[in-house]
Amino acid sequence: MAEGLARRLGTGDAVVVGLSAMIGAGVFAAFAPAAAAAGAWLLAALALAAVVAYCNATSSARLAALYPESGGTYVYGRRRLGPLWGYLAGWGFTIGKTASCAAMALTFGAYVAPGAARPLAVAAVVALTLLNLYGVQRSATVARVIVVLVLAVLAAVIAAGLTGESTPPVAPGVLAGPGLWGVLQGAGLLFFAFAGYARIATLGEEVRDPSRSIPRAIGIALSVTLVVYTLIAVAALRTLGPSGLAGSRAPLADVARRAGVEWLVPVVGVGAAVASLGALLALLLGVSRTVLAMARERDLPGALAAVDPVRRVPRRAEAAVGAAVVVLLLVADLRGAIGFSSFGVLVYYAIANACALTLSRAEGAPVKAVPVLGLVLCLVLAFTLPPASVLAGAAVFAAGLIAWAVRRRRRA
Repeated sequence: MAEGLARRLGTGDAVVVGLSAMIGAGVFAAFAPAAAAAGAWLLAALALAAVVAYCNATSSARLAALYPESGGTYVYGRRRLGPLWGYLAGWGFTIGKTASCAAMALTFGAYVAPGAARPLAVAAVVALTLLNLYGVQRSATVARVIVVLVLAVLAAVIAAGLTGESTPPVAPGVLAGPGLWGVLQGAGLLFFAFAGYARIATLGEEVRDPSRSIPRAIGIALSVTLVVYTLIAVAALRTLGPSGLAGSRAPLADVARRAGVEWLVPVVGVGAAVASLGALLALLLGVSRTVLAMARERDLPGALAAVDPVRRVPRRAEAAVGAAVVVLLLVADLRGAIGFSSFGVLVYYAIANACALTLSRAEGAPVKAVPVLGLVLCLVLAFTLPPASVLAGAAVFAAGLIAWAVRRRRRA
C-alpha cells in the first residue's frame, strides 16, 4: 500500500487554504464580466452562485469526511460511481486547474511588471513549487499571511465603496434587464470565485481529525467568502453602477478611485498581486494531490505516486505539476484561453453531487434536495457558458476519454 501523507493541518490551516483559493485574484476581476452579463441583477447572480457553491460544498464535505484521502472527487467518483467517473472528475480538475495555475501566475506578473509578466510568472511558479516541496505546513503558513493581507485590502475597498460618494455614471445602455440567461451566465462567472473549497477536500489526507475538521473548514471558508463577496458587490454597484462596473478593467481600483480614496488604488494593485500568489499556491497544492491520487490508481504514471519518506509530501507529483505549468507559460498566453477550465470545474462538482446522492443516512448523507439541486445547477451553468468554452471543455474531456480507453486496453 502506498505510503500516506503526514496529517499536519488543523481546522484553521484548512480554512486558510480554502480562503486563499477562493479569495484569490478572481475577486479583483470577476465582478466586471459578471456585471456585463447580469447587469443590475448582479446580486441575484451572486446569490445563485452561492447556492450552487453551498450545495457543492455540502456534498464535498460529507464525502471528504467519509473518504479523508488525497484526490477529492476523483476518489469519491471511483468509490461511489465507478472508475470512469472518478477518472473524468480527476482529468477535468487536473487539466483545468493546471491552466488556472498558469493564469494566476500571469495575473501576478501583469500586476507587478506588465512588460515582464511571463518571466515573473515562471519565477512565481518555481518559487511556490519549491515551497510546497518543503512541506504543506510551510505552505499553509504562507497562505495565512496572504489571506490576512488580501482581506485587509478588500476591507479597505468595501469601506471606501460604502462610505464614499455614490456617483454612478448615467448611460442609455444601463444593463437593467438581462433576463434569466444573463443571470445564469453571471452566476457561472461568479461561481469560480467560490470554487476554492475543493482544495480543502483534496488535502484530506493531510488534515488532522478529517471527519470533523474538513466539513467545519469548508463551511467556515465558504461563509466568510460569501460575506466578503456580497459586501464587495454592494460597494461596487453603489459606487460604479451596473454599467460602470461592467465596463471596468480594474473594478476594485475604480471603486477606490471613484470614492475619492486615491491612496488605495496602488494598494489594490498590490493586493491583486498577493491574491494571485495565494490562489496559485492553493491550486498547486490541490492539483498535485489529485495527480498523486490518480497515480496511485495508475490512471497517471505510477512514478508520480511516490511520497517523500522524510517530509511526507508527494514531491514527484508537485514537481510534475510545477513543470507542466511552466511549460504552459512558455508556449501560450492563457489569460484569455482557459474557458474549458470553467467547464471542467462545473463537471467536477456535478460528479461530486452525483456521488453524494449515493450516500446512505448512516454514511452522513445530506438532505437529498441539496445534491440534486447542486447537480442540476452545475450542468445548467456549464452549458450556459460561452459556446467556445463549452466546445473547448467538451474537447478536453473527449481527449481524456480516449487516453483512458487506451490506457485500460494496455493494462488488460
